[in-house]
Formats: sequence, C-alpha cells, structure tokens
Amino acid sequence: MSDKNKKLFGVWMDSHNATIVGKEDFENKEFIILGHVKNAGPDKNSNESASNNQEIALTHKFFKEIASQMPNIDEIHITGTGQIQEQFMKFLAETPQYKNAISTESTSNKMSDENLALFMMKHFN
Repeated sequence: MSDKNKKLFGVWMDSHNATIVGKEDFENKEFIILGHVKNAGPDKNSNESASNNQEIALTHKFFKEIASQMPNIDEIHITGTGQIQEQFMKFLAETPQYKNAISTESTSNKMSDENLALFMMKHFN
C-alpha cells in the first residue's frame, strides 16, 4: 500500500483528555480534528481496591472510545504527557482490529487543535 493511501491518525492524550486527528480522505494532505474524548476518572471511593478497579475500567473505556473514532488504522502517532500513551499503544497492540497498525509515540505539552493537526501533518510528511 502506498503512503498516499494509508489511513493515518494522530492522538494527543493525557490521562483525562484525548484529541484525535486524521485525514478526511486520501487526497487531502491536511489533518482535521475527528473528535475529543474525556475520561472523568474514578469517583471518590473509600475502598482502594474498588477505586483501582474503577480506574482500570474507565481507562479501558477511554481507550475504546478513542479507538472507535479511528477505524482501520494503518499508522498512528500518539503524543502527550505522562505514560498514558504507552498504555494506549499496548491496548492497540492487544486489540485484533489494531494489532497490525504501526504505532509511534512522543512527548508533548497540550497544544491547540490547529497546532496538533499541523504537528501530525509534519510528522507524517
């Protein structure tokens, strides 16, 4: 498959927010914002075990919501703060639909939607 026909996506994420960018069509070189996903995090819980289980379940739900906005990934670049990107890459690698996708990551501070789209365009070109 030529680079021109690849389904390329980018995600900026931290543990509570994600912004997904991708190309609207193969002809267009520009990345557009496909969506935003929020992870509210666990409720206040007096039981540490229940809180940990809830956090794991919410993180998994967060990852599934992000992935649902990117069908048929060929290549993805994940950037953001913290270690959540590595967890998301692992999630993708363990999900049959996404296991063959090429994943790369970097660290970056929060950026505007426009700057994220430009960042991804430069990364893939």
